[in-house]
Amino acid sequence: MNETDTSGPAVVLLSGGLDSMVTAAIARERGMAVHALTIDYGQRHIRELQSARSIAEKLGVKRHVELPLDLRQFGGSALTDDIDVPKGGIGEGEDIPVTYVPARNLVFLALTTAFAETSNSRDIFIGVNALDYSGYPDCRPEFIASFAETARLGTKQGVAGRPFTIHAPLQHMSKADIARECDRLGLDPSWSWSCYDPTAEGEACGACDSCRLRRKGFAEAGLADTTTYSRDAPALTE
Repeated sequence: MNETDTSGPAVVLLSGGLDSMVTAAIARERGMAVHALTIDYGQRHIRELQSARSIAEKLGVKRHVELPLDLRQFGGSALTDDIDVPKGGIGEGEDIPVTYVPARNLVFLALTTAFAETSNSRDIFIGVNALDYSGYPDCRPEFIASFAETARLGTKQGVAGRPFTIHAPLQHMSKADIARECDRLGLDPSWSWSCYDPTAEGEACGACDSCRLRRKGFAEAGLADTTTYSRDAPALTE
C-alpha cells in the first residue's frame, strides 16, 4: 500500500471515532479533497454519527454521505444486538470480543469502494489499527492488503488499470501515537466519539474496551482527552 502524498480526491470511511477523524485529517493534510462516507448500521453508540457530521463540517469535507444499513437485522454483536457491552477490562480473555460486528469492515470497505469509484477517486482511507485494538480480524494488515486486490479484480476501475490504493495510515500506530497525531493535527479529541455504551446523560462510559483503549492512549501520550466521561468510570490500571 502506497502511503505517499497525492493530490487527487480521497474517500474516507468516517465513523465519527478518534481513528477515523485523525485519518480524515491526514488525507486533508496531504492536499486531497475529502469525500467522507459514514454508515449508520444501527449501532447502539449512535452518538458517533453526530460526531461524524461535526467532524465532516469542521474539516471542510467536499462531500459527506451518510448511508443507512441496518445490521441489527443480523445481530450477532453487542453493538447491534441485545448483548451486554463488556466493561471488565480490555479483551476480558476473549480472542475476538462480543463487540465484533460480523464482517463489518469487509462490508464497509465494499461500500466505500463503490463510493470511491463514483467519486473519481483512486484513494480510499480507513482508520484501522493493528496494535492497540480489540482483536478484530478485519483490522489486520493482511485483510486490508487482500481487500485491495479484491477491489482491483471486482471493479470497472480496477480492471481498466486504475486500481484503488487502500491507505491505512494508523495501522501500525499505538493508541498513544494516534493521540499524539490528533494533537499534531490540531484536532480536538471531543469532536470524536469512541464509547460503545454511553450513559443516559450522554457521557462516555469510560469502562468499555473502546473507552479504556482511548483513555490509556491519551494518558500514555501525556495529553488531555477532552471527552466527557462518566464520574463512575473506573481508574486506569492497564
